[in-house]
Amino acid sequence: MDITVERSFLKGTVRAPASKSVMIRVLAAGLLSRGETLVRFPGTCDDVLAARQVIRSLGADVTEAENEWFIKGGISLREDVLDVGESGLTARLFTPLAALLSQPMTITGKGSLMKRPMDMMIKPLQQLGVKVKSNRGCLPVTVHGPVQGGNIRMDGSRSSQFLTGLLMSLPLAEKDSIIRVDNLKSVPYIDLTIRVMGQFGISCEHSNYKRFFIPGNQEYQATETGIEGDWSGAAFLLAAAAIAGDLKVTGLDPKSCQADRKILEALGEAGVETEVTPEYVHVRQSDIHPFTFDITHCPDLAPPLVGLAVFARGKTVIRGISRLYEKESNRALTLQEEAGKLGVKIDLEGDTMAIHGGRITGGESDAHQDHRIAMAAAIMALKADKPVTIHGTECVSKSYPGFFDDLKKLGGNIYE
Repeated sequence: MDITVERSFLKGTVRAPASKSVMIRVLAAGLLSRGETLVRFPGTCDDVLAARQVIRSLGADVTEAENEWFIKGGISLREDVLDVGESGLTARLFTPLAALLSQPMTITGKGSLMKRPMDMMIKPLQQLGVKVKSNRGCLPVTVHGPVQGGNIRMDGSRSSQFLTGLLMSLPLAEKDSIIRVDNLKSVPYIDLTIRVMGQFGISCEHSNYKRFFIPGNQEYQATETGIEGDWSGAAFLLAAAAIAGDLKVTGLDPKSCQADRKILEALGEAGVETEVTPEYVHVRQSDIHPFTFDITHCPDLAPPLVGLAVFARGKTVIRGISRLYEKESNRALTLQEEAGKLGVKIDLEGDTMAIHGGRITGGESDAHQDHRIAMAAAIMALKADKPVTIHGTECVSKSYPGFFDDLKKLGGNIYE
């Protein structure tokens, strides 16, 4: 679907979408729990719906009411193939959970996910007594458990998602486990995992995120929980307000473990006027300054930060861009290409991106089947000299299905 965005000024109040990072972890914990878990304000993006189907395939019953889901847990074999859609988190988190079973389970997906690397899971799972087959390090992956627990070492430089899956599955192993992790990235997401596990009565200890101790023979306890707003999606709204708006975004926890809460620091570095309260985050259109920011532990912030930086008068530097190579697209190259189409030069050198800001001329942009690229193009269009037509915008359903509807409600000049 093509959507055209014209120069606009956004004003009003909008609720952030539910965090898919939290929601998918809660779905996993609900599956592993005995009893019924109540989830308030659930997310309904494509990745969450894929994870919901996975837990159903693994034995959970999920019923829905208005703004509530009920998960009756209990992992068991209903289907021996798990389709994770295009969700990398679901693939890497649920593979160790599927390995809790003593029957072979195949994890597969679709789209660009089939080319994204899953090889980091193979050796650690084998060390835990699991038989593993893959398609040259990619999906589909077949695991045959059960996970036995024990001591392993793994590399955490490419993704923390698989570590999340291990941390959530190993409490159910017979033996205690120790995981030694080298060069862990996206550390805040591990804090988020441990927090969700704690809500369900599971303990886990770590020493500076390098050594994790997980006692075995634990039991997940069903609970009631609400899903906080998504800082990843909200980052686009906050950047949009800084570019061309006056917005209050509600539903966000200023003390959240979500990595992308760091958007507040980036906005501060860019000189953006921001008010943070427990009820809302208020951002007004500002004179955006060039800034420097490291996305090593929050790579999903790169697209909204590029959207912000193109309007800074000068050179903005984003470090840690190696984290962008294995996303839905190679986001470093994609951002360079799409910003270039709209009149902004981006240089890539080593682990650094330099954005030479100033103005957006307008034109056409392609989302590259990447939800965050589509949203980045949309916020750049808000202050472009001419309209911007974005091709392939349906991909925003992966994380923020209501994104363009929210922009329209806030005054965005948007049409198909």
